[in-house]
Amino acid sequence: MRKLTAASLTMLLAFPSNVAFGEPLLTRSKNMYGTPSGLIDMPTAEMAPDGELATTLSYWSNQSRTMLTFQILPRLSGTFRYSALRDYRPGRGIPGATVYPNSSYYDRSFDVSYLLLKEGKYRPAVAIGLRDLIGTGLYGSEYIVATKSFSDRLRFTGGIGWGRLGSYNSFATMGTRPTTIIGAGGVPTYDRWFRGPVSAFGGVSYQATDKLQFAIEYSSDAYPNETGQSQDKGANLFTRKSPWNVGVDYQLNNALRMGAYYLYGSEVGLNFTIALNPKSSPVPGGGDTAPLPVMVRPKFSASDLGWTTTPGTKAGAQTALAAGLAREGLVLEGIKLDGRHARVLVRNTRWDIEAQAVGRAARVMSRNLPASVETFEVVQVSNGVPLSSVSMSRSDVERLENAPAERMYDRVTFGGGAAAWNGVEMVDGTYPRLSWSLGPYAKLSVFDPDNPVRVDVGAQIAGDYYLAPGWVLSGAVTVKATGNIGDQTPGLNSFGAGAGTLPAVRSDAAKYSRGNDPKIDYLTLAKYGRLGNDIYSRLTVGYLETMYAGVSGELLWKPVGSRLALGAELNYVAQRNFDQLFGVQNYNVATGHLSAYYDFGNDFHGQLDVGRYLAKDWGATVAIDREFDNGWSIGAYATKTNVSASDFGEGTFDKGLRFTMPLSWAVGTATRRKNEIVVKSLSRNGGAKLNVNGRLYDTVRDTHQPEMAKTWGRFWR
Repeated sequence: MRKLTAASLTMLLAFPSNVAFGEPLLTRSKNMYGTPSGLIDMPTAEMAPDGELATTLSYWSNQSRTMLTFQILPRLSGTFRYSALRDYRPGRGIPGATVYPNSSYYDRSFDVSYLLLKEGKYRPAVAIGLRDLIGTGLYGSEYIVATKSFSDRLRFTGGIGWGRLGSYNSFATMGTRPTTIIGAGGVPTYDRWFRGPVSAFGGVSYQATDKLQFAIEYSSDAYPNETGQSQDKGANLFTRKSPWNVGVDYQLNNALRMGAYYLYGSEVGLNFTIALNPKSSPVPGGGDTAPLPVMVRPKFSASDLGWTTTPGTKAGAQTALAAGLAREGLVLEGIKLDGRHARVLVRNTRWDIEAQAVGRAARVMSRNLPASVETFEVVQVSNGVPLSSVSMSRSDVERLENAPAERMYDRVTFGGGAAAWNGVEMVDGTYPRLSWSLGPYAKLSVFDPDNPVRVDVGAQIAGDYYLAPGWVLSGAVTVKATGNIGDQTPGLNSFGAGAGTLPAVRSDAAKYSRGNDPKIDYLTLAKYGRLGNDIYSRLTVGYLETMYAGVSGELLWKPVGSRLALGAELNYVAQRNFDQLFGVQNYNVATGHLSAYYDFGNDFHGQLDVGRYLAKDWGATVAIDREFDNGWSIGAYATKTNVSASDFGEGTFDKGLRFTMPLSWAVGTATRRKNEIVVKSLSRNGGAKLNVNGRLYDTVRDTHQPEMAKTWGRFWR
């Protein structure tokens, strides 16, 4: 012990530290489990940069792991893992147990790590973590770990672990710990946490250059399941000859990192990570054109109202205004213009930041409206329905163009805009109108128990016909060129059994992907409207989604200045025929939810849905998302209904991750297009909801004051 202390003191003197104490110890590395760590297989107390989203692929000894890691908060990290173990068959060593039937075993697990203490001048950073806390328990382990930097290049780590991390050379025991693999998984394994044998682990990492890092570690994981030592004797994938691992990591560029390791005295492992951060666009500064300057009125011109009696002046101003707005990606749908006030109803086709759209509209109005018009009112419209209004003084627009955007924010007034169409002259050609597109499509299915990745590709033609304000006829037809989603065995779980006893409301999804004939994705008629200053409405009829047809109605209460919204949705649907054309099957159901949405104001947003689901089960869905000002959103959801775990099947209850990536973040130019991805470990029938296009909250929310306040700095851009 004296030697260790002396060595540590010598190292402390030899490597003066440049670390900024009081901040989390940051690392770009991910270990073989996908968690932020400068080591190889063991955890550390290091964290990734706040907001970082990383995908890690690791492979060694017939084991592959695909991990998705998100730095949820500066001190909190979460990892979803999908593992494939060839020739691993849990259960074959247990009398009477169900034996996994396939040649490769696929396992889903989730980890969290929390930084308890930040590093101080003499104090290490300390973190606590749980691996596989709601999975099958294959990787189940818990740990407390400390990491100390002795320079900006050298870090020492030591910790203690339970479960897998307590399976080698334990020095103590804390109660009895179950060790069997949980077949269904999907539930918190809290009866195992911090129980059983306790072992020590540790390691050292050295950042040789800005790109090159070396590591050596002592592992406390005996790999009992993979070496045939556990009770269920699932496999003998490798021989563990040593607890020591060594390796090297190399940062290829800002996003890509590779690692190579010599593991347990017998194996070579590889690690590959691709990382991005929603906070940092790959195209810094963006490529949008600069806005037109505000046109300042000549002195005393504001009192001239002669234009109001001059024939053609109003029409000319409207034409010029529409042309100017069109150049900025804004469509003028209606205008009310008098001597002192102008109200414009605009449809935003370009800007993903609504404050920027309003700012561009104000600039165009300053250049094209008569000088006497002092009040600008910009009403944002979607599907012909006013969503909100922003009113401002023209004098403020002229005076504050080069001032901080916050000063302009203090001068504007937000309104609900419910009566915005009153007295407004609709612009010719606005309705009816047709919008359509033709292009390729790709449909991805992941985590199928007998094939982890399936994909269909083909062509899709889609269109929207806007009949009148609030009325929209929509449809899409796809033709598959090739793919294998339809080859999936409906309802199969990892142990070859079915998906429980519930109606097959989602587990038959693969049947809708069979064949290459044209399929109707959706064909609907929707009516959007306003029932009051704070109440929005939607009624949709037709073929609502790939699996269901019927009628869907929705009401949303959302005051323009409120962070809280309340909604109600009621649907009556029948399951569509598998050919996805015009017929329906015998199964029908009334489903719906009461919903509450709340913006917590600290980049987090929550949603609670309570009601009846497609399998006629009752329950609730909770969703939490971290939202970034540029439109990125990363979150998770979980649904629990009155369906038992045995009836639900593998996974126990519905849960998943969801991501929204604005295309503008990736390309650097403004566009309203975004990619939305939902990742769930399994598609099951319990807790399944209807998918309907055009739900109100996401349509309305971005134009309201709380959201626009977050991005008001873009008003003048």
